[in-house]
Amino acid sequence: MRRIRDSKFRLWFFCIVLITVSSVALIKTPPAYAYGRIVVLYAAASPILKELGVGNRVVGITRTDKTFDDAVKVGSHLEPNLELINALAPDLIVAGSVRAFPRLMAERVKADVFYYDPRSLEDILVKITDLGRLLGKEQEAAGLVKRLREKLSSVTAPSKRPTVIYEISSKSLRVAGGRSIITSIIEAAGGVNAVKVQKKHVLLSPEKVLELNPDFYIYQVGPMNRNPEPPLKRPFFRSLHSKVVEVPELKFARPGINAFEAVIDLNKIFRGEDNE
Repeated sequence: MRRIRDSKFRLWFFCIVLITVSSVALIKTPPAYAYGRIVVLYAAASPILKELGVGNRVVGITRTDKTFDDAVKVGSHLEPNLELINALAPDLIVAGSVRAFPRLMAERVKADVFYYDPRSLEDILVKITDLGRLLGKEQEAAGLVKRLREKLSSVTAPSKRPTVIYEISSKSLRVAGGRSIITSIIEAAGGVNAVKVQKKHVLLSPEKVLELNPDFYIYQVGPMNRNPEPPLKRPFFRSLHSKVVEVPELKFARPGINAFEAVIDLNKIFRGEDNE
């Protein structure tokens, strides 16, 4: 009877070890030296790579990316030139969302793909850590994450949490929804997004804006909102009582290191210190 029990114990122990070893074997971590030629298809990620000290590995960037002077322009993030990318022989592509760089497109390039698509400030910090591990720059990534967290800790809460509507584009009036990086920036700065729809961008009528009556109406100026008419000059916003603020799109809407600076700027606006 004791032999049977011992045999069962040995069998049970062997199974546990086998499962553990198999699980570890499934975790494939590519060696850092494997990624020596990087193409960046999402400009928001480039400053992170520069901070990690791997700028010399970046061989291709999009045409709007001004981070690396020596890298080849490979088209836009939505319409990259795949032939040119393959000619650069990258071993890693840093892309935006799966929607911007679909799996079928990824299969046409001979490189691994890292998707950089954070929806919050915390997501950005996680992606920085992931990139650091992937590129053998764990120490640099940890240092960058620490500096960005310290930046957030310097925020002083306003006396009242203001409500905000953030205009993405004045045409068809699109605003930031609950799944936008903008919402995370607003909240970290001490405010509340008045638009609760859980989408990245939300179509909103001027009447709804007036109904929500936010404390702040923020509108961005940049590629997605070129030369917008100031909100208070628009006929349908004549009765808008919100404080209207113009901000640069590339600083606020790109989910990168810049987003943490945007938090500091917005916090000053909420506390009435933006003119100091």
